[in-house]
Amino acid sequence: MLNSPRLPLFAATLLCTGTLLSAKTLLHTGRLIDGRSDTARSNVTVVVEGDRIVGIADGFAAPTADDTVVDLKSATLMPGWMDMHVHITSEQSGAAGYAENLYLNPADKILRATTYAKKTLLAGFTTVRDCGAGDKLNTALRDAIAKGWVEGPRIVAAGGVSTTGGHGDGTNGLNTELQAALADPLRGTVNGADEIRRAVRQRYKDGVDFIKIASTGGVLSLAKSGQAPLFTDEELAAVVQTAKDYGMKVAAHAHGTEGMLRAVRAGVTSIEHGTYMTDELMALMKEKGTYYVPTISAGKFVAEKSRIDGYFPAIVRPKAAAIGPLIQETFRRAYAAGVKIAFGTDQGVGPHGDNAKEFIYMVEAGMPAMKAIQAATLEAARLIEMENDLGTVEPGKFADLVAVAGDPLADINVVTQVSFVMKAGKIYKQ
Repeated sequence: MLNSPRLPLFAATLLCTGTLLSAKTLLHTGRLIDGRSDTARSNVTVVVEGDRIVGIADGFAAPTADDTVVDLKSATLMPGWMDMHVHITSEQSGAAGYAENLYLNPADKILRATTYAKKTLLAGFTTVRDCGAGDKLNTALRDAIAKGWVEGPRIVAAGGVSTTGGHGDGTNGLNTELQAALADPLRGTVNGADEIRRAVRQRYKDGVDFIKIASTGGVLSLAKSGQAPLFTDEELAAVVQTAKDYGMKVAAHAHGTEGMLRAVRAGVTSIEHGTYMTDELMALMKEKGTYYVPTISAGKFVAEKSRIDGYFPAIVRPKAAAIGPLIQETFRRAYAAGVKIAFGTDQGVGPHGDNAKEFIYMVEAGMPAMKAIQAATLEAARLIEMENDLGTVEPGKFADLVAVAGDPLADINVVTQVSFVMKAGKIYKQ
């Protein structure tokens, strides 16, 4: 670690992973996408001091004797990307993965999750919204990263609330004895408004940042329907109002139309996946200001794996085959309709570190490259109400920055070629 308050220019070659530079760092970039403007700037210097951006200037500013220069003249610099739907403490591994809770302890899972966190950060994602994990693993990893114990993205962590038999009920598919032993409303599987209020309050006590519900069935759960509405209007009102009372937003996993309509009417902040969106639902989301987090990546992953005999349990395979291929088309229609969109992948279904492929899928479906990048920067920051600190390259914001080789506005595929990652002023990849 370089601890001197003044870092000589020659020490630039000594930078190690995660070193917080004590003098100014000048990033000389050939192109700058600032997250707010619809056009890129050429030949720009971004000045970082401590954990913040302190200046932006046209041209390549000359350093003082104490400054460090990072040469990104052949690259495009952007705000650190933000993935609004991940499960960073797990990763889909086929039918065998459903049994891992029988032989892995929480300590095993969290140690493994540190590798997922680092892959995500090095892929250019400096902030993620984790949409649910058992045993409070996501809050533990969030805090460990914030304390500098492990390397990974900034985490906004969910606490889950599910209904009996619904997506997120971890006892689905278990034998009767295990179902009975694990049936506890405080674990997040609830019925009725009173139990829901209790569960939301427990999640607040657990230290989560927001509430994640499954308002319809899901693909990977060991239950038959991926579309059935799972909460009544009364139950949804209890979730949203109790979360609001405790200063939290609600994200709603949803594939089926009726469950989405109920959730949007109740006031959830975002719809995740949204497979069977109708024109009526899109109009309601626009009226309410509800965000859509598409997760095209997850749809493509489960559709591909559904074609492999034995990869998924028998009850899961038909859902994966039916729902997975539809999400990209839903995204196309939602973008064309003007629904607010924030970038999200559902990584943990697909492999961590492949998050940037979502940009490619969004552009394939008709979203301009600049809008796709803004969905992962400015719009994502707005969704989690961190626009004052994240989402754009502007003085005063956290120095969360990512660079790619080439120009993503000309070829979106270069988002998979991340050459530089900085989070809060620390360089993690160069």
